[in-house]
Amino acid sequence: MEDLRYPIGQFEENAYTLEQVNGWIEEMAKFPEDLRGAVKGLTDQQLDTPYREGGWTVRQVVHHLPDSHMNAYIRCKWALTEDKPTIKPYLEAEWADLPDASMPVDVSLALLDALHNRWTTLLTSLEPVDLEKTFRHPESGIVKLGISIGIYAWHGRHHLAHITSLRQRMGWEK
Repeated sequence: MEDLRYPIGQFEENAYTLEQVNGWIEEMAKFPEDLRGAVKGLTDQQLDTPYREGGWTVRQVVHHLPDSHMNAYIRCKWALTEDKPTIKPYLEAEWADLPDASMPVDVSLALLDALHNRWTTLLTSLEPVDLEKTFRHPESGIVKLGISIGIYAWHGRHHLAHITSLRQRMGWEK
């Protein structure tokens, strides 16, 4: 069960280099295209299949991604414009059960395209000193912007693997 929940493993917070951060930003720029490819050709029945027992459906995962990444984008902007702001977490499981999580996935794919375009444009403009700016998460504590970029590059790969591993297990060819 743990492999299905964390198919690429959990994010490991370590010191980072500028080269790593630039790699993460490149991943984030490509992510919407990768996600679009992962769900291409899936039927509504397949989109409504949980990626694991007790897990979200593929559709919920797709809608979760812009929800999560919009929050992260705003946290990034707060960290860049305020002194160690305290961010507001959100109840992602409850958001995944709201009516908009049952919409066609194309809506969230388009939103993710636009969001990642803006987000990665902002991130590529940062100076190394900006990566050291922080925000305070009420549950996780102080988070450096550089680490946050790594977390969200991982987050995209993590959920992409939920979808691609389900496709593989179910024999759903692309």
